Amino acid sequence: MADSSAKPRAGQADYARAGSAEANAGGGAHRHVGRRFAPRPLPTLAAVLLVPLFVALGQWQWGKAGVKGDRQALLDTRSAEAPVQLAATPVDAETLRYRRIVVRGVWEPRRQILIDNRIHRERAGYHVLTPLRIEGGTTRVLINRGWIPALPEHSRVPVIDTPAGQIEISGTAIVPSTRFFTLGADAGNAAGAETQWQPVWQNLDLARYRAVVEALEADGADGANPFTLQPIVVQMAPDSAGGGFAREWPRPDERIERHLGYALQWWSFAATTVLIWLFVNFRRP
Repeated sequence: MADSSAKPRAGQADYARAGSAEANAGGGAHRHVGRRFAPRPLPTLAAVLLVPLFVALGQWQWGKAGVKGDRQALLDTRSAEAPVQLAATPVDAETLRYRRIVVRGVWEPRRQILIDNRIHRERAGYHVLTPLRIEGGTTRVLINRGWIPALPEHSRVPVIDTPAGQIEISGTAIVPSTRFFTLGADAGNAAGAETQWQPVWQNLDLARYRAVVEALEADGADGANPFTLQPIVVQMAPDSAGGGFAREWPRPDERIERHLGYALQWWSFAATTVLIWLFVNFRRP
């Protein structure tokens, strides 16, 4: 009786051990089921290319905002300084950037140009740039006299009234940009520019302007004299006399918040790219 009762207990023990082993094996398998990080070539390549690009674009926009902010600070500082009397002797452009300028001379409207596609209060028009021959020499400086509206027939050029005789102009010294986006041939590069004056320009390039004027006057009475031009443009002050037009000049930091917003947007693209890359590279085994 003792032997027969012991055997069932041994069998029950073996069955229990087997069940326990299966349960442990099943539990272990369940614990190891999940995602594992396994970078895939294509998403990784895309991330390697896009993340540095987005970061660089963000830094570019942030840098543009910084330049605008620095220039506005420089304008605010130099606007509080005493005005500089501009003479006929050559000057350094950066030294005079955003300085208040006073200059005396005579208008030379024969070499006046109109800068096209300038918007004022949602109206298209031109900026009028007229050379002023500075008193005491033959050096000129371009004066931005302000904005005028375009005619209904854009192919026609407006007639500009220019005072005669000696005048005094006050304004702010601006260093023109040398980088432009031009949709077509500008006046300085257009066919016939060296034989006929083109009054309408898309952008102002001082070096090209001087070259065009010198080429046109090479056969004139003063052809032997170089066309000396100061390396700045004077934005005529709103309260300056002497033949100005609409003069609501934009601030150097205009739309700076747009560049800051673009910078944050590009950096968010970089962060999103990293998160997407992590997500797609965690797989189930």
